[in-house]
Amino acid sequence: MKPVEIMRGTSPIVLGMPHVGTFLPDDIRDNLNANGQKLADTDWHIERLFADLLPNTTSVQAKFHRYGIDANRDPLGESLYPGQNTTTLVPMSDFDGVDIWQTVPTTDEVAQRLKSFHAPYHTALTSELERVRDLHGVAILFDCHSIRSYVPFLFEGVLPDLNIGTNNGATCAPSIERVVFDIAQNADGYSSVLNGRFKGGWTTRHYGQPATGIHAIQLEIAQSTYLSAESAPWVYDPVKADKLRAHLKTMLNSLADLATTLGDSK
Repeated sequence: MKPVEIMRGTSPIVLGMPHVGTFLPDDIRDNLNANGQKLADTDWHIERLFADLLPNTTSVQAKFHRYGIDANRDPLGESLYPGQNTTTLVPMSDFDGVDIWQTVPTTDEVAQRLKSFHAPYHTALTSELERVRDLHGVAILFDCHSIRSYVPFLFEGVLPDLNIGTNNGATCAPSIERVVFDIAQNADGYSSVLNGRFKGGWTTRHYGQPATGIHAIQLEIAQSTYLSAESAPWVYDPVKADKLRAHLKTMLNSLADLATTLGDSK
């Protein structure tokens, strides 16, 4: 299986999906313990949730699972949230802090995974962002994520439904942050926060360089908003999802309109 799937479009929006994949080669999967082989910490059905919301939108999906290597972590292993519980480039535990390996990967194995999985994802994402920027004068990376709403190992209490991250405004123009957060705040029945527990992962922080014409914003969605239950078998709930998709569609279309203005000002 190819490590990355690209759907190429001509809109100024690029959807990043680093955590939707469930593929692992046998040699990696066999070294996971029974807990790890559940692959629980997947961004379940995110590709379906975002499908066809904006015409001609590019998406870049990692097909490999984050337990093998996490495409949304610094390849040098630097922590995104120093002093807080988080998972690493190659996670040693799941989101509940429970071990996932029966045989821990070696340094050489991690290096090979960087080459075989992490690097191809980011090569593809870089290429698509630059291609879109060449078309429009600007590109907006919308990094798509989801997580269980209650994960005590990572955060206290119940997570808001819509968690917007821009690394405290550093990764995109203020107008991009404002339009997404305004839509989230006005989404009836949903709670939201800007730069709360999730301020944007390595992908958002790495690519979000507004001075270069590439902006990035992350949306971490509570899985309770579109799954029947936040547990296996992780069933997609079309009724819940369609309600949420209406707001996601508004976000993406509003960003596409805004990108035209930003591109004209370049």
